[in-house]
Amino acid sequence: MATFGDIGVAAGINILFAVAFLVAFAILRLQPINDRVYFPKWYLKGLRSSPTHTGSFVSKFVNLDWRLYVRFLNWVPDALRMPEPELIDHAGLDSAVYLRIYLLGLKIFVPVALLSWAILVPVNWTNNTLEKSLATDKVQYSDIDKLSISNVPYGSLRFWTHIVMAYAFTFWTCYTLRKEYATVATMRLHFLASERRRPDQFTVLVRNVPPDPDESVVINANKLAKLVKEKKSKQNWLDYYQIKYSRNQSQRPVTKTGFLGLWGETVDAIDYQTAEIERLSKEIAEERERMKTDPKCIMPAAFVSFRTRWGAAVCAQTQQSRNPTLWLTEWASEPRDVYWDNLAIPYVSLSIRRLVIAVAFFFLTFFFMIPVTIVQSLANIEGIEKRAPFLKPIIEIPFIKSVIQGFLPGIALKIFLIVLPTILMMLAKFEGFLSISSLERRAAMRYYIFNFVNVFLVSVIAGTAFQQLDSFLHQSANEIPKTIGVAIPMKATFFITYVMVDGWAGVAGEILRLKPLIFFHLKNFFLVKTEKDREEAMDPGSIGFNTGEPQIQLYFLLGLVYAVVTPVFIPFILVFFALAYVVFRHQNTKALQLFWPDVHGRIISALVFSQLILMGLMSTKGAAQSTPFLIALPVLTIWFHTFCKGRYESAFVKYPLQEAMMKDTLERAREPNLNLKSYLQYAYIHPVFKNEDEDEDDDDINAKLEESVLVPTKRHSKRNTPLPSKVSGASSPSLPDAVSENLKS
Repeated sequence: MATFGDIGVAAGINILFAVAFLVAFAILRLQPINDRVYFPKWYLKGLRSSPTHTGSFVSKFVNLDWRLYVRFLNWVPDALRMPEPELIDHAGLDSAVYLRIYLLGLKIFVPVALLSWAILVPVNWTNNTLEKSLATDKVQYSDIDKLSISNVPYGSLRFWTHIVMAYAFTFWTCYTLRKEYATVATMRLHFLASERRRPDQFTVLVRNVPPDPDESVVINANKLAKLVKEKKSKQNWLDYYQIKYSRNQSQRPVTKTGFLGLWGETVDAIDYQTAEIERLSKEIAEERERMKTDPKCIMPAAFVSFRTRWGAAVCAQTQQSRNPTLWLTEWASEPRDVYWDNLAIPYVSLSIRRLVIAVAFFFLTFFFMIPVTIVQSLANIEGIEKRAPFLKPIIEIPFIKSVIQGFLPGIALKIFLIVLPTILMMLAKFEGFLSISSLERRAAMRYYIFNFVNVFLVSVIAGTAFQQLDSFLHQSANEIPKTIGVAIPMKATFFITYVMVDGWAGVAGEILRLKPLIFFHLKNFFLVKTEKDREEAMDPGSIGFNTGEPQIQLYFLLGLVYAVVTPVFIPFILVFFALAYVVFRHQNTKALQLFWPDVHGRIISALVFSQLILMGLMSTKGAAQSTPFLIALPVLTIWFHTFCKGRYESAFVKYPLQEAMMKDTLERAREPNLNLKSYLQYAYIHPVFKNEDEDEDDDDINAKLEESVLVPTKRHSKRNTPLPSKVSGASSPSLPDAVSENLKS
């Protein structure tokens, strides 16, 4: 069992790593060669110039001003001093809202920590239940466990203290959640009323459009996009070899024609890449011609833009046809957020895809239990010694013992979870979601479920079973539930180590931005030739909703579950929320503001789960008479969630027609000559058509777009289509108020 000493060693190691990461960041950000890595938004906005353009040769790479090193931690107060309106202006409402999740954690758990340490810790500590259990039932425990509910005697009246605290924590959590939900909903409505004009405010995505003899809709450009991407890669390699040859003209560079240049025939690299580019250019031209005539390239989907926001809002939020499976409309994502690859997926196959992925996710979660269970064996050093006695001389060395019990289990579990976000994102893409933000939300939901099952439930169950195996084998069946009730709170020590590894050192490591730092310098050395190339090499970064939000939700779950059961756990959670708030407030990175209903719902589910856990635990501790008082907690919590959902959720999933009409009226008054058609005409064009010919002049590009991207409509009736649809057999009403022609994607 991990002791206070083991936790202290783990805390020292993780604090050392966190401080090292923060100091390394503070020094790296001062160096001129890293300026574009740590201040990319300022460059993209044109508010900052490169310090490498002036000064001596050495000063272009290393900052020689010693005064800046004295004040190298000034970024912390600077980040905290930035007012929220300025933060919204600089990084967007999404970042400001995301940061409020960390503030929400502090608002909930600071009072909880004070109350639990002032009341529950003394109540738990002043008992000797675990000492008696060790003597009679051989239940293992540590000094940390004496601070938990496990140390309260069976059937004691002291359990009423825990019940009262459960009510207090529940009411405080719900009060804080409601205030925060109301604040964020108000912020979003204010943002919608004041935000600048964007194409997605006027545009609706229409899916499952019936085939029509006189109309065509969206064109499948996925194959063309792959060819263009491959050509761009070949062009980058050609640029690299040309630069390499220009530096040393005594020898022409060579490469191999096999995979990644590792094997195959050795050829002249410049000639080979030039020939490949010519081949791809020919294939691209052929593919463009095929797309114009091949009916297989036509997809039953379209981006439809409207004259007014009001018209788009009506269309996006209403049913268009008697048949609810046809003319499906939804708000179009922002053009940069569209995941174009999935537009080619037939609508009828989406249900099948999602069923397949649901089954795949179930087996992924199930089979991942095996390594998680193995990891849990590392949390109990006494158990390892029993099964591997030859390791005892090494393990018994005090420092090694502390590292194994206080640090190794957390880092092992963290390593096992590294590849999981990538797998979950691949599953979400296969399901057919049409925007990057919806892919992230889906992956985040599955990551949360996975954390709940494998990181929490399996860790508790596997750890308890391994830890108390000897006790289970020598007890009657009636005594096993009591032993589990005592043992579950003891698992808090493992989660303390996990929070320190993942939530302390892991969050501090985020600020270093190691991946963008390495990739920027590699691109800058090998590929960058112009300022435009250098801008493309910069990565403004994003919070990564699909990984960051599930991590936060796991900590909310752990904090709410252990607030009453093991109060010693709460300070470790508080350190995470405080550190993460400072780090991500400095990062000012992009997130997704529409996620708040998900955040609220998952915190509510964690709260209900913690209440059910407490009910089960009380039933094993001889406090069954308290069950009627605890049943009211989940009932009240679910009612509270229903109230908040009805009161605030619409601000995140619907666009009020009143707001749309007000913005349209103001816009017509301020800009009576605004030409919306020209503004929206090329907004939802597949990026392959925008980026393929970057080197051509604007007239040539516009001509190509007119010729190859727009699909002209042959009828102009605004109310009804005169010919019957081949699918429904009835006239297909056209979408009202639509002005833009359907666009190829």
